[in-house]
Amino acid sequence: MPRRSALFSLSALTRAYQRNLKTLARVTRPARAQATKAVKAAVKSAVKAAVKEAIHEAVPTAKTAHRQPTGAVARRKSLAPQGDWIAGVATGPAGARRFHLYVPPGLALRSAEKLPLMVMLHGCDQTGADLASSSRMNRLAARHRFLVLYPEQERLANARGCWNWYGARSGRPDAEAATLLAAVQQVALHHPVDLARVAVAGLSAGASMAVLMAARYPAHFCAVAMHSGVAPGTADSAATALAAMRGHRAGQLPLPHASAVSPGTSALSAPLPPLLVLHGDADGIVSVRNAAQTAQLWAQALGARAGTVRAQQRGKRYPMRVTQFRARGRTVVVVREIVGLRHAWSGGAPGLHFSDPAGPDASALVWAFVAREFKKSAAK
Repeated sequence: MPRRSALFSLSALTRAYQRNLKTLARVTRPARAQATKAVKAAVKSAVKAAVKEAIHEAVPTAKTAHRQPTGAVARRKSLAPQGDWIAGVATGPAGARRFHLYVPPGLALRSAEKLPLMVMLHGCDQTGADLASSSRMNRLAARHRFLVLYPEQERLANARGCWNWYGARSGRPDAEAATLLAAVQQVALHHPVDLARVAVAGLSAGASMAVLMAARYPAHFCAVAMHSGVAPGTADSAATALAAMRGHRAGQLPLPHASAVSPGTSALSAPLPPLLVLHGDADGIVSVRNAAQTAQLWAQALGARAGTVRAQQRGKRYPMRVTQFRARGRTVVVVREIVGLRHAWSGGAPGLHFSDPAGPDASALVWAFVAREFKKSAAK
């Protein structure tokens, strides 16, 4: 179990204190006449509870370190089947980032067997546990025997918990992408991860970071899935990021990182991993135009051409418009525009933010797409 950083302990204490401060406000309102006494008692109780909760968050005990989240997370009914929910911290150019790794139960690994890894990146105003709950990716992991990594953005790095996908000149996107890759490599050191079978997916800001990671480190990922994200290379600032989210900025693929290019080869020749794009045409936060723009950038880099747009619907779920891009006889980009879907994980658990159970099952679509690439890698 990696040690928690001092920065994380402080942020945990701050979050816990803010939660308990609300209790303080409720206590003081009805008892104005006895304000001094009530405030002193409430402050003492709030601080004590905050410290206790922060310590519990920052330094899990042997009993809780490998359990599914409880307490505040318990209200999210669809987090996972049984299994291990392992907390850790990875460090990189962007500093420390927490993560949770889901390990399905009863794996019964064969000698020297290693498993695929799915990296799931949450959106703004979300946590890794939120995305695990809404996507229910852990259920698929338990059924198909793969591990799921949920990195966590620090609120000190972004007040809304967004991954910093824009502003390449600041260096923050590259630093966070490198730190997330460090988390993958750290997990592989301590768990049976097959580094030849790693995929990355994300929602919203997490989706934007996912395609950035795949473009910067293409050799490290078999596939990438972008759900309601922004096209890469579209924004250099917060202002231009808003324009990019509305689909008003031209995108540009970043070149692969120098460490991801083999000696003697050009960065321009590094092949991108296959891409799946999912996006709702009723998304009022990130325009669906970003889906087509990202697909075109990816297809152009891979020399792929678009096929005929097909209509598809599964039962009573929202219908989809599906476009496949093929190069040299294989599908390298798939775009699924979901009719009527807003800014939410399609087919997600009911009753959660950024989750729409009426849409086609995005997790199943992501897994089906990624699993094909895992099989190809395993056959090499």
